[in-house]
Amino acid sequence: MEIRVLRYFLAIAREGSITNAASFLHVTQPTLSRQIRDLEEELGQKLFTRGSHNMTLTAEGMILRKRAEEIISMVDKTEAEFNSMENVVGGDIYIGGGETEAIRLIAEIAHDLREDYPDVHYHLYSGNSEDVTERLDKGLLDFGILIQPADISKYDYINIPAKDTWGVVMRRDSPLAEKEMIQKEDLLSVPLICSRQAISGDRKDNEFAGWFGEDFDKLDIVTTFNLVYNAAIMVEAGIGYAITIDKIANTTESSNLCFRPLEPRLDSGLNVIWKKYQVFSSAAGLFLEKLRENFGG
Repeated sequence: MEIRVLRYFLAIAREGSITNAASFLHVTQPTLSRQIRDLEEELGQKLFTRGSHNMTLTAEGMILRKRAEEIISMVDKTEAEFNSMENVVGGDIYIGGGETEAIRLIAEIAHDLREDYPDVHYHLYSGNSEDVTERLDKGLLDFGILIQPADISKYDYINIPAKDTWGVVMRRDSPLAEKEMIQKEDLLSVPLICSRQAISGDRKDNEFAGWFGEDFDKLDIVTTFNLVYNAAIMVEAGIGYAITIDKIANTTESSNLCFRPLEPRLDSGLNVIWKKYQVFSSAAGLFLEKLRENFGG
């Protein structure tokens, strides 16, 4: 498989037809059609279902699309790193993480670095700990920002001097909004919208499950989510109460939503992680120096 052909494949998957992809790529339609036929023959799989005016991915095509996106991303990142070697004060930094107020601390470091090195550029990826560590392991990210609990044993890391507070986001007109803090008994009789971070992993290592105790399996979890923006919409629609961390959903006075912390209080630590023995680009190396200056480690 050639990188060029994978780019052709992704263009067709994105544009939905040979005609549109050929126009985007500035190649002829016969050339593009031949390249995709050759790719299907090479893989021994049909990648597209061809209609009269469009092309849709087969199940095998969807698998290749995911892999091709990862390969192209890695190629682009590698090319950017080598290009940046000509200029030791520039380049790209790839950072992944979950939603957390602590990103403000990272943003301050990013801002300071840009002040000194304006040719440094940042690329952010949002996801839970599994998403982030998978991309980190594949070399698609330089750094990950993880909310505990998360297994960081195979990474180098720095502790972020901040804590995330767990609680419940709810509508202001909901009965529980009258309480200042939420206890586990309050959650047994209401539908819940849970962050996957709150319920993932082994129960004995899960902070929220540990906080809740033996009745955890009695919870009525109607929806799980990755990004709190979507969860907040579900809460506003009256689907349930969202278990999440503070300061990432809009719960200001102008919002229809409010946040109430758990009682007893449940806080989670945060880490910046990277692969052990990682060889950083010049830009990522400078960023790590700034992290250590600000956070220690």
